[in-house]
Amino acid sequence: MADATGTRGNGLTRGELLRRAGVAAAAVAVGGAKAPYAFAGPMRHTGRSLQGDLSIVQWSHFVPKYDAWFDDTWAKSWGERNDVQVNVDHVAYTRLPELAATEARAKRGHDIFGFLAPPSRYESDVIDHSAIVSQLERNVGPYGDLGLRSTYNPKTKRYFGVSDYFVPAPLIWRHDLWNSLGESPATWDHVRAAAPALKALGHPIGIGQANELDSNTALAGFMTCFGSFVQDESNALTIDTPETVEAVRFMADLYAAGEESTVFGWDPASNNEFLLAGKGSLILNAISAIRRAEDLGMPFANDLWIWPVPFGPHGRLGLPQYTSVYSIWKFAKNIGAAEKFIVDLCTESEQAVLASKLFNFPSFPSAFPVRKIYKSAAADTHPPRGKYTILTTVANTYTTNVGYPGYANAAVQEAFDTFLIPRMFAQVSRGTMSAEDSVRSTASEMRQIWARWRAAGKI
Repeated sequence: MADATGTRGNGLTRGELLRRAGVAAAAVAVGGAKAPYAFAGPMRHTGRSLQGDLSIVQWSHFVPKYDAWFDDTWAKSWGERNDVQVNVDHVAYTRLPELAATEARAKRGHDIFGFLAPPSRYESDVIDHSAIVSQLERNVGPYGDLGLRSTYNPKTKRYFGVSDYFVPAPLIWRHDLWNSLGESPATWDHVRAAAPALKALGHPIGIGQANELDSNTALAGFMTCFGSFVQDESNALTIDTPETVEAVRFMADLYAAGEESTVFGWDPASNNEFLLAGKGSLILNAISAIRRAEDLGMPFANDLWIWPVPFGPHGRLGLPQYTSVYSIWKFAKNIGAAEKFIVDLCTESEQAVLASKLFNFPSFPSAFPVRKIYKSAAADTHPPRGKYTILTTVANTYTTNVGYPGYANAAVQEAFDTFLIPRMFAQVSRGTMSAEDSVRSTASEMRQIWARWRAAGKI
């Protein structure tokens, strides 16, 4: 993503944030945080049932306008309406997993934790969010399938969070470079065929194979285009298949034809830096890179086009770059206010989507119907006019949940957190293992993970 630190404004020190989380003694480097916002006017609404403080931690959004809207408009107004003191801490998104683990261990911290991936492994540490989902469905209509499958455990029949939005990850490509070759990235075969010529022009392909989130989502989405899935509809492990071998071998060919060895060491900022430096000809990522290029007035900004993930032998599917999930800890001090905050925020998703400049898409689709999102996208004046309208197709037709065709669960989360998928691909692309051996070895490790969580009664 474009900003590796994810900070905005003055940062909280490590000790200050941990004290706010109630775990100052924990040995964890949080970093990348900004000063908290605290909102609540005088007690103007003395008849309200809510009161007290509400503490929230979430990432520093890659679109600064969104944080400004959330902190200065949304949270401020909500706090005044409900006579609740709302305190929002922002941290770099790469630090969220570490902070969540710290709070869960200490059983002290924020009331609401804003995750950027389904927090399945914390199901025993958070409340059942079923009542929140039911209220939202009464307010705005059905939960979207992606959000539902990202926050519901069909085994325990509990919601371990509520998704307010997800971030589609389309194909972002340099139209001018591809057009000069008379090519387009319509299919993965087209991408592989064009890769040598693009690299020869000094504009290689950029799909990470590193131990970081963007490589995880890009490669897992790439697998689905080949009919390779980590698990099936019943959440049983299914990665050890000929389709997975084909996908891994194809990516190794693509790497040899048109990528650079730097993709093995990419960090979360690398794909955007690769594109914004004018070097990259294609990445799979959220639209932050294009928005950044527009804001900076880069000469190739108008040549950054958006498409769905290319077609593969199995079709066209992809994963969201992020799935935002709010979870309320069981040890939260103000559960009532936390529940209402999430309900009200998701109910007013239209404001959030527009504030994010179409980075966020609502997990409750009826809260901001696709036809209205399309209209907003069509009104964007950045050339070529209407280029953002394809996001509605990417989000609503070709984006599926982590763990598809099953549900997000603790085993999937552990596999992603340990970056088994990027390692599986990298071993083959670097020539240290055959595709068959790498897939077989990865499947063996995943079986142990699935067995452990199945024994725990979570899948």
